[in-house]
Amino acid sequence: MANSDKTEQATPRREEKAREKGQIARSRELPGVFAIAAVGGVLMMLTSVAITRWGILFRSTLNAASTGDLGANGPILYWSTVEVLRWIVPILAAAFFVSLFTGLLQGGINFAPQALELKFERFNPVSKLGQIFSPAGLSNLLKSLLPFSAILWISVLALRTHWETMVLASSLGLRDFASFVGTMIFELTWKSGLVLLAWSGVDYVLTLVKMKGDMKMTKQEVREESKESNGNPAIKNRIRQLQHQMRRKQNLKAAATATVIITNPTHYAVALRYAEDTAAPIVVAKGRDLVAAKIRQLARDNGIMLVENRPLAQALYKSVEVGDTIPATLYQAVAEVLVLVYRAQDEVLKNEAERRSRNASGDPIPASQTQTGPRS
Repeated sequence: MANSDKTEQATPRREEKAREKGQIARSRELPGVFAIAAVGGVLMMLTSVAITRWGILFRSTLNAASTGDLGANGPILYWSTVEVLRWIVPILAAAFFVSLFTGLLQGGINFAPQALELKFERFNPVSKLGQIFSPAGLSNLLKSLLPFSAILWISVLALRTHWETMVLASSLGLRDFASFVGTMIFELTWKSGLVLLAWSGVDYVLTLVKMKGDMKMTKQEVREESKESNGNPAIKNRIRQLQHQMRRKQNLKAAATATVIITNPTHYAVALRYAEDTAAPIVVAKGRDLVAAKIRQLARDNGIMLVENRPLAQALYKSVEVGDTIPATLYQAVAEVLVLVYRAQDEVLKNEAERRSRNASGDPIPASQTQTGPRS
Protein backbone atom coordinates (compact mmCIF):
# COMPACT_ATOMS: atom_id res chain seq x y z
CA MET A 1 0.00 0.00 0.00
CA ALA A 2 1.43 3.35 -1.00
CA ASN A 3 2.26 5.88 1.66
CA SER A 4 -0.33 8.64 1.52
CA ASP A 5 2.21 11.14 2.88
CA LYS A 6 4.38 10.78 -0.22
CA THR A 7 2.77 13.48 -2.32
CA GLU A 8 5.84 15.18 -3.80
CA GLN A 9 7.52 14.16 -7.05
CA ALA A 10 11.06 12.83 -6.80
CA THR A 11 13.75 15.48 -6.90
CA PRO A 12 16.64 15.29 -9.37
CA ARG A 13 18.92 14.25 -6.51
CA ARG A 14 16.59 11.38 -5.58
CA GLU A 15 16.48 10.22 -9.21
CA GLU A 16 20.28 10.39 -9.41
CA LYS A 17 20.62 8.22 -6.29
CA ALA A 18 18.16 5.73 -7.81
CA ARG A 19 20.27 5.50 -10.97
CA GLU A 20 23.36 4.88 -8.83
CA LYS A 21 21.53 1.88 -7.36
CA GLY A 22 20.50 0.64 -10.81
CA GLN A 23 16.84 1.57 -10.34
CA ILE A 24 15.76 2.53 -13.85
CA ALA A 25 12.40 1.96 -15.50
CA ARG A 26 13.12 -0.79 -17.99
CA SER A 27 10.85 -3.39 -19.57
CA ARG A 28 12.49 -6.79 -19.92
CA GLU A 29 10.02 -7.79 -22.62
CA LEU A 30 10.68 -4.85 -24.92
CA PRO A 31 14.29 -5.72 -25.94
CA GLY A 32 13.28 -9.36 -26.38
CA VAL A 33 10.37 -8.52 -28.65
CA PHE A 34 12.47 -6.25 -30.86
CA ALA A 35 15.25 -8.84 -30.96
CA ILE A 36 12.78 -11.52 -32.12
CA ALA A 37 11.45 -9.11 -34.74
CA ALA A 38 14.99 -8.44 -35.96
CA VAL A 39 15.73 -12.16 -36.15
CA GLY A 40 12.52 -12.70 -38.12
CA GLY A 41 13.47 -9.94 -40.56
CA VAL A 42 16.95 -11.39 -41.09
CA LEU A 43 15.51 -14.87 -41.64
CA MET A 44 13.13 -13.53 -44.28
CA MET A 45 16.03 -11.89 -46.11
CA LEU A 46 18.16 -15.02 -45.90
CA THR A 47 15.33 -17.30 -47.00
CA SER A 48 15.28 -15.78 -50.47
CA VAL A 49 18.78 -17.15 -51.17
CA ALA A 50 18.67 -20.15 -48.84
CA ILE A 51 17.50 -22.69 -51.44
CA THR A 52 20.20 -21.69 -53.89
CA ARG A 53 23.02 -21.75 -51.33
CA TRP A 54 22.02 -25.00 -49.68
CA GLY A 55 21.51 -26.57 -53.10
CA ILE A 56 25.05 -25.63 -54.04
CA LEU A 57 26.31 -27.09 -50.75
CA PHE A 58 24.50 -30.41 -51.28
CA ARG A 59 25.66 -30.73 -54.90
CA SER A 60 29.23 -30.00 -53.88
CA THR A 61 29.00 -32.59 -51.12
CA LEU A 62 27.67 -35.24 -53.53
CA ASN A 63 30.40 -34.45 -56.03
CA ALA A 64 33.00 -34.77 -53.30
CA ALA A 65 31.50 -38.09 -52.23
CA SER A 66 31.60 -39.39 -55.77
CA THR A 67 35.28 -38.55 -56.11
CA GLY A 68 36.09 -40.03 -52.68
CA ASP A 69 37.27 -36.72 -51.18
CA LEU A 70 35.48 -37.03 -47.80
CA GLY A 71 38.48 -37.03 -45.49
CA ALA A 72 38.78 -35.07 -42.24
CA ASN A 73 40.83 -32.40 -43.99
CA GLY A 74 38.57 -32.24 -47.01
CA PRO A 75 36.49 -29.27 -48.16
CA ILE A 76 33.19 -30.57 -46.71
CA LEU A 77 33.88 -29.21 -43.22
CA TYR A 78 34.93 -25.83 -44.61
CA TRP A 79 31.85 -25.52 -46.85
CA SER A 80 29.51 -26.49 -44.01
CA THR A 81 31.15 -24.04 -41.60
CA VAL A 82 30.88 -21.16 -44.05
CA GLU A 83 27.24 -21.88 -44.78
CA VAL A 84 26.32 -22.17 -41.10
CA LEU A 85 28.13 -18.94 -40.26
CA ARG A 86 26.24 -17.16 -43.05
CA TRP A 87 23.07 -17.92 -41.12
CA ILE A 88 24.19 -17.66 -37.53
CA VAL A 89 26.28 -14.45 -37.61
CA PRO A 90 23.60 -12.12 -39.12
CA ILE A 91 20.95 -13.54 -36.78
CA LEU A 92 23.06 -13.12 -33.63
CA ALA A 93 24.30 -9.68 -34.70
CA ALA A 94 20.76 -8.45 -35.39
CA ALA A 95 19.45 -9.77 -32.05
CA PHE A 96 22.39 -8.30 -30.11
CA PHE A 97 22.43 -4.80 -31.60
CA VAL A 98 18.64 -4.37 -31.65
CA SER A 99 18.26 -5.48 -28.02
CA LEU A 100 21.18 -3.22 -27.02
CA PHE A 101 19.68 -0.24 -28.83
CA THR A 102 16.27 -0.85 -27.25
CA GLY A 103 17.84 -1.01 -23.80
CA LEU A 104 19.67 2.27 -24.39
CA LEU A 105 16.43 3.95 -25.43
CA GLN A 106 14.81 2.97 -22.12
CA GLY A 107 17.43 4.41 -19.81
CA GLY A 108 20.74 4.94 -21.53
CA ILE A 109 24.05 3.59 -20.30
CA ASN A 110 24.09 3.33 -16.52
CA PHE A 111 26.95 1.84 -14.50
CA ALA A 112 25.68 1.11 -10.98
CA PRO A 113 28.37 -0.40 -8.70
CA GLN A 114 25.90 -0.56 -5.81
CA ALA A 115 23.72 -2.97 -7.79
CA LEU A 116 26.74 -5.30 -8.16
CA GLU A 117 27.46 -5.50 -4.44
CA LEU A 118 27.42 -9.00 -2.96
CA LYS A 119 24.32 -9.45 -0.79
CA PHE A 120 23.76 -12.89 0.72
CA GLU A 121 20.02 -12.33 1.11
CA ARG A 122 19.76 -12.55 -2.66
CA PHE A 123 20.76 -16.23 -2.40
CA ASN A 124 18.23 -17.03 0.30
CA PRO A 125 15.73 -19.55 -1.18
CA VAL A 126 13.14 -18.72 1.46
CA SER A 127 13.03 -15.06 0.45
CA LYS A 128 12.85 -16.05 -3.22
CA LEU A 129 9.89 -18.34 -2.56
CA GLY A 130 8.29 -15.55 -0.59
CA GLN A 131 8.69 -13.22 -3.56
CA ILE A 132 7.19 -15.80 -5.93
CA PHE A 133 4.08 -16.36 -3.80
CA SER A 134 3.75 -12.73 -2.73
CA PRO A 135 1.02 -10.45 -4.16
CA ALA A 136 3.63 -8.79 -6.37
CA GLY A 137 4.84 -12.15 -7.70
CA LEU A 138 1.31 -13.34 -8.41
CA SER A 139 0.61 -10.04 -10.12
CA ASN A 140 3.61 -10.51 -12.42
CA LEU A 141 2.47 -14.08 -13.17
CA LEU A 142 -1.01 -12.90 -14.11
CA LYS A 143 0.46 -10.18 -16.29
CA SER A 144 2.59 -12.70 -18.16
CA LEU A 145 -0.50 -14.87 -18.75
CA LEU A 146 -2.27 -12.04 -20.60
CA PRO A 147 -0.08 -12.05 -23.74
CA PHE A 148 0.08 -15.85 -23.62
CA SER A 149 -3.73 -16.00 -23.63
CA ALA A 150 -3.90 -13.60 -26.57
CA ILE A 151 -1.39 -15.66 -28.58
CA LEU A 152 -3.31 -18.86 -27.75
CA TRP A 153 -6.52 -17.25 -28.99
CA ILE A 154 -4.81 -16.19 -32.24
CA SER A 155 -3.51 -19.75 -32.72
CA VAL A 156 -6.97 -21.22 -32.21
CA LEU A 157 -8.46 -18.80 -34.76
CA ALA A 158 -5.75 -19.70 -37.28
CA LEU A 159 -6.42 -23.43 -36.81
CA ARG A 160 -10.15 -22.92 -37.27
CA THR A 161 -9.56 -20.85 -40.41
CA HIS A 162 -7.24 -23.40 -42.05
CA TRP A 163 -8.80 -26.54 -40.60
CA GLU A 164 -10.17 -27.88 -43.88
CA THR A 165 -6.80 -27.45 -45.59
CA MET A 166 -5.07 -29.23 -42.72
CA VAL A 167 -7.47 -32.18 -42.98
CA LEU A 168 -6.76 -32.52 -46.70
CA ALA A 169 -2.99 -31.87 -46.34
CA SER A 170 -2.14 -35.45 -47.20
CA SER A 171 -3.51 -34.96 -50.69
CA LEU A 172 -1.39 -31.87 -51.35
CA GLY A 173 1.83 -31.90 -53.27
CA LEU A 174 5.15 -31.26 -51.57
CA ARG A 175 5.44 -27.67 -52.80
CA ASP A 176 1.83 -26.84 -51.91
CA PHE A 177 2.19 -28.39 -48.47
CA ALA A 178 5.43 -26.49 -47.79
CA SER A 179 3.80 -23.27 -48.96
CA PHE A 180 0.78 -23.90 -46.69
CA VAL A 181 2.94 -24.58 -43.64
CA GLY A 182 5.09 -21.53 -44.33
CA THR A 183 2.01 -19.33 -44.67
CA MET A 184 0.59 -20.49 -41.34
CA ILE A 185 3.92 -20.03 -39.55
CA PHE A 186 4.30 -16.54 -41.00
CA GLU A 187 0.75 -15.57 -40.01
CA LEU A 188 1.13 -16.83 -36.45
CA THR A 189 4.54 -15.17 -36.14
CA TRP A 190 3.60 -11.63 -37.16
CA LYS A 191 0.32 -11.65 -35.22
CA SER A 192 2.03 -12.95 -32.09
CA GLY A 193 4.77 -10.39 -32.58
CA LEU A 194 2.24 -7.57 -32.65
CA VAL A 195 0.68 -8.88 -29.43
CA LEU A 196 4.06 -9.07 -27.69
CA LEU A 197 5.05 -5.63 -28.97
CA ALA A 198 1.84 -4.04 -27.67
CA TRP A 199 2.17 -5.83 -24.35
CA SER A 200 5.83 -4.85 -23.91
CA GLY A 201 4.89 -1.20 -24.50
CA VAL A 202 2.14 -1.46 -21.87
CA ASP A 203 4.58 -3.18 -19.51
CA TYR A 204 7.11 -0.37 -19.92
CA VAL A 205 4.48 2.28 -19.16
CA LEU A 206 3.30 0.36 -16.08
CA THR A 207 6.90 -0.07 -14.89
CA LEU A 208 7.59 3.64 -15.35
CA VAL A 209 4.43 4.67 -13.49
CA LYS A 210 5.15 2.25 -10.64
CA MET A 211 8.73 3.47 -10.30
CA LYS A 212 7.68 7.12 -10.20
CA GLY A 213 5.11 6.23 -7.54
CA ASP A 214 7.70 4.38 -5.45
CA MET A 215 10.14 7.30 -5.72
CA LYS A 216 7.67 9.90 -4.47
CA MET A 217 8.78 11.78 -1.38
CA THR A 218 7.17 13.33 1.64
CA LYS A 219 7.44 17.06 2.22
CA GLN A 220 9.78 16.39 5.13
CA GLU A 221 12.09 14.34 2.90
CA VAL A 222 12.15 17.17 0.35
CA ARG A 223 13.11 19.64 3.09
CA GLU A 224 15.82 17.33 4.45
CA GLU A 225 17.26 16.81 0.98
CA SER A 226 17.23 20.56 0.39
CA LYS A 227 19.23 21.00 3.59
CA GLU A 228 21.76 18.39 2.48
CA SER A 229 22.13 19.86 -0.99
CA ASN A 230 21.99 23.59 -0.27
CA GLY A 231 22.97 23.73 3.39
CA ASN A 232 21.02 24.43 6.56
CA PRO A 233 18.96 27.65 6.16
CA ALA A 234 19.88 28.76 9.70
CA ILE A 235 23.59 28.38 8.98
CA LYS A 236 23.25 30.16 5.63
CA ASN A 237 21.34 33.00 7.35
CA ARG A 238 24.09 33.29 9.96
CA ILE A 239 26.74 33.43 7.23
CA ARG A 240 24.81 36.20 5.48
CA GLN A 241 24.60 38.13 8.75
CA LEU A 242 28.36 37.84 9.29
CA GLN A 243 29.02 38.92 5.71
CA HIS A 244 26.71 41.89 6.18
CA GLN A 245 28.51 42.87 9.38
CA MET A 246 31.89 42.66 7.65
CA ARG A 247 30.67 44.82 4.78
CA ARG A 248 29.31 47.33 7.31
CA LYS A 249 32.66 47.51 9.10
CA GLN A 250 34.48 47.99 5.81
CA ASN A 251 31.91 50.62 4.89
CA LEU A 252 32.55 52.56 8.09
CA LYS A 253 36.31 52.25 7.73
CA ALA A 254 36.13 53.69 4.21
CA ALA A 255 33.97 56.58 5.49
CA ALA A 256 36.99 57.84 7.48
CA THR A 257 38.75 58.63 4.17
CA ALA A 258 35.87 60.75 2.81
CA THR A 259 36.14 64.37 1.75
CA VAL A 260 32.57 65.22 2.76
CA ILE A 261 29.52 63.51 4.24
CA ILE A 262 26.17 64.45 2.69
CA THR A 263 23.23 63.83 5.03
CA ASN A 264 19.42 63.78 4.94
CA PRO A 265 20.06 64.84 7.86
CA THR A 266 18.92 61.85 9.97
CA HIS A 267 17.91 59.00 7.66
CA TYR A 268 20.64 58.98 4.99
CA ALA A 269 24.38 59.59 4.98
CA VAL A 270 26.63 59.33 1.91
CA ALA A 271 30.42 59.69 2.14
CA LEU A 272 32.15 61.18 -0.92
CA ARG A 273 35.86 61.23 -1.63
CA TYR A 274 37.42 63.41 -4.28
CA ALA A 275 41.06 63.76 -5.27
CA GLU A 276 42.87 65.34 -8.17
CA ASP A 277 43.72 61.94 -9.68
CA THR A 278 40.05 60.86 -9.87
CA ALA A 279 37.75 61.73 -12.76
CA ALA A 280 34.75 62.31 -10.48
CA PRO A 281 33.88 62.03 -6.79
CA ILE A 282 33.51 58.43 -5.55
CA VAL A 283 30.96 57.12 -3.04
CA VAL A 284 33.13 55.36 -0.46
CA ALA A 285 30.36 54.62 2.06
CA LYS A 286 26.65 55.06 2.51
CA GLY A 287 23.95 54.02 4.96
CA ARG A 288 20.60 54.80 6.45
CA ASP A 289 19.23 55.09 9.96
CA LEU A 290 21.66 53.39 12.38
CA VAL A 291 24.46 53.08 9.83
CA ALA A 292 23.95 56.72 8.82
CA ALA A 293 24.27 57.73 12.48
CA LYS A 294 27.55 55.84 12.78
CA ILE A 295 28.87 57.49 9.61
CA ARG A 296 27.99 60.93 10.97
CA GLN A 297 29.67 60.17 14.30
CA LEU A 298 32.74 58.90 12.45
CA ALA A 299 32.82 62.15 10.48
CA ARG A 300 32.73 64.20 13.68
CA ASP A 301 35.50 62.11 15.22
CA ASN A 302 37.73 62.57 12.15
CA GLY A 303 36.95 66.21 11.41
CA ILE A 304 35.09 65.50 8.15
CA MET A 305 32.60 68.13 7.12
CA LEU A 306 28.88 67.25 7.27
CA VAL A 307 26.66 68.92 4.67
CA GLU A 308 22.89 68.65 4.90
CA ASN A 309 21.29 68.30 1.45
CA ARG A 310 18.21 66.07 1.49
CA PRO A 311 17.56 65.70 -2.28
CA LEU A 312 21.25 65.07 -3.05
CA ALA A 313 21.66 62.58 -0.19
CA GLN A 314 18.63 60.57 -1.28
CA ALA A 315 19.66 60.65 -4.94
CA LEU A 316 23.21 59.47 -4.18
CA TYR A 317 22.00 56.73 -1.83
CA LYS A 318 19.49 55.31 -4.31
CA SER A 319 21.42 55.65 -7.57
CA VAL A 320 25.12 55.09 -6.73
CA GLU A 321 26.69 51.95 -5.27
CA VAL A 322 29.68 52.02 -2.95
CA GLY A 323 32.89 52.25 -4.99
CA ASP A 324 31.24 53.89 -8.02
CA THR A 325 31.68 57.43 -9.24
CA ILE A 326 28.72 59.77 -9.17
CA PRO A 327 26.63 60.10 -12.36
CA ALA A 328 27.01 63.11 -14.63
CA THR A 329 23.52 64.33 -13.69
CA LEU A 330 24.74 65.03 -10.15
CA TYR A 331 28.02 66.74 -11.07
CA GLN A 332 26.63 70.25 -10.58
CA ALA A 333 25.07 69.57 -7.18
CA VAL A 334 28.15 67.76 -5.86
CA ALA A 335 30.48 70.45 -7.24
CA GLU A 336 28.58 73.09 -5.25
CA VAL A 337 29.03 71.00 -2.10
CA LEU A 338 32.75 70.52 -2.75
CA VAL A 339 33.21 74.24 -3.30
CA LEU A 340 31.59 74.81 0.07
CA VAL A 341 33.86 72.22 1.67
CA TYR A 342 37.04 73.64 0.16
CA ARG A 343 36.07 77.16 1.26
CA ALA A 344 35.49 75.91 4.77
CA GLN A 345 38.84 74.11 4.73
CA ASP A 346 40.59 77.27 3.48
CA GLU A 347 38.90 79.24 6.26
CA VAL A 348 40.07 76.72 8.83
CA LEU A 349 43.61 76.83 7.48
CA LYS A 350 43.54 80.63 7.49
CA ASN A 351 42.29 80.72 11.10
CA GLU A 352 44.89 78.18 12.10
CA ALA A 353 47.64 80.28 10.55
CA GLU A 354 46.40 83.40 12.33
CA ARG A 355 46.19 81.50 15.61
CA ARG A 356 49.76 80.38 15.31
CA SER A 357 50.87 83.87 14.39
CA ARG A 358 49.10 85.40 17.40
CA ASN A 359 50.40 82.64 19.63
CA ALA A 360 53.94 83.42 18.50
CA SER A 361 53.49 87.19 19.13
CA GLY A 362 51.72 86.70 22.48
CA ASP A 363 48.37 88.28 21.40
CA PRO A 364 45.10 86.78 22.75
CA ILE A 365 43.32 84.31 20.43
CA PRO A 366 39.67 85.05 19.57
CA ALA A 367 37.21 82.33 20.68
CA SER A 368 35.87 81.97 17.12
CA GLN A 369 39.29 80.78 15.94
CA THR A 370 39.81 77.96 18.44
CA GLN A 371 38.13 75.25 16.24
CA THR A 372 40.42 72.54 14.92
CA GLY A 373 38.33 71.35 11.94
CA PRO A 374 35.34 72.20 9.79
CA ARG A 375 31.80 71.34 10.94
CA SER A 376 28.46 71.75 9.22
